[in-house]
Amino acid sequence: MIIQPILHYSLHFLFPGLLSYIFFRKQWKKAWLIMIATMLVDLDHLLADPIFDANRCSVGFHPLHSYVAIGVYVIFLFIPRMRIIGVGLLFHMFTDYQDCLWM
Repeated sequence: MIIQPILHYSLHFLFPGLLSYIFFRKQWKKAWLIMIATMLVDLDHLLADPIFDANRCSVGFHPLHSYVAIGVYVIFLFIPRMRIIGVGLLFHMFTDYQDCLWM
C-alpha cells in the first residue's frame, strides 16, 4: 500500500516543521532542523540482523527505540535546553509506532 510510506515520511519530515512552527515559533527553522536531526536515532537499526525487516516493530526492539529510552526522552521535555530534542525524539517514536499499527 502506497499510503503507508507517504504517511511515514511525511510524519518524519513535514510534520516536525509544523510542530516547530506551533511550539517554537521564534526559532522554528532551527527547531525543525534539530527535530530532523533526531532521526539519527535510527542508527540503532544498524545493530539489528537483518538491518531492515518490514515485519518488525522498531519501538521496543532497537535500543534507542526501547521503552527505557523513551522514558529518557520524556525527561528531556523538562530540561529547557533538551526540550526540542525531546519533542523530536518522542514524535519520532510516535511515527515509528504508526508502522507497528499497520502490521
